[in-house]
Amino acid sequence: MTLITLVRHGQTDWNLDRRIQGSTDIPLNDTGREDALSAARLLAGDSHQAIYASPLVRAQETARIIARELGLAEPAVTRGLREREFGDAEGMLVSDYLQQYGGWHSDVPRAETMQQVRDRALDSIDRIARASRRRSSPRAESVVVVSHGGVIRSLLLHVSGGTIPREGDMLRNGSVHRFVAERGELRLLDAISA
Repeated sequence: MTLITLVRHGQTDWNLDRRIQGSTDIPLNDTGREDALSAARLLAGDSHQAIYASPLVRAQETARIIARELGLAEPAVTRGLREREFGDAEGMLVSDYLQQYGGWHSDVPRAETMQQVRDRALDSIDRIARASRRRSSPRAESVVVVSHGGVIRSLLLHVSGGTIPREGDMLRNGSVHRFVAERGELRLLDAISA
């Protein structure tokens, strides 16, 4: 068993503008750095052995701040937990996206589907859990993973059978979602907003 804590990266200017980032590499703003510190405070009561992050700069910076605050080593990179690629919709305002495409599960030229995001995220979580078990067996490790709203949303929908989050629910920057990864399965423990 591995405890996996998924943290959504801190705010960027594109988050503030309600603009779709996808794989566009946008850095944190000052509020985003505060989001990362808030997330670190939420995590401080528990013992964590490792931290991972998406390769995108907003996740990397969030993870470095959390690692520094928790006394963890430099974050390892996990490509499978990068944000959904939105194809032709990258850079669009959310309101324009919803007007043009109708919803988050719509087909967008050159974009990943939510199922593709879920599948690569599950594969990445499984690899992280296997590495954790190799390091610590029989003791369970607690691992922090900094990722993105679309990735976390796809995993929440997967583990809840599509019931959470509801359509229109926002995952706050710096939010924390705790899971258990065991025998190839993922289970949600709880979710906390920073």
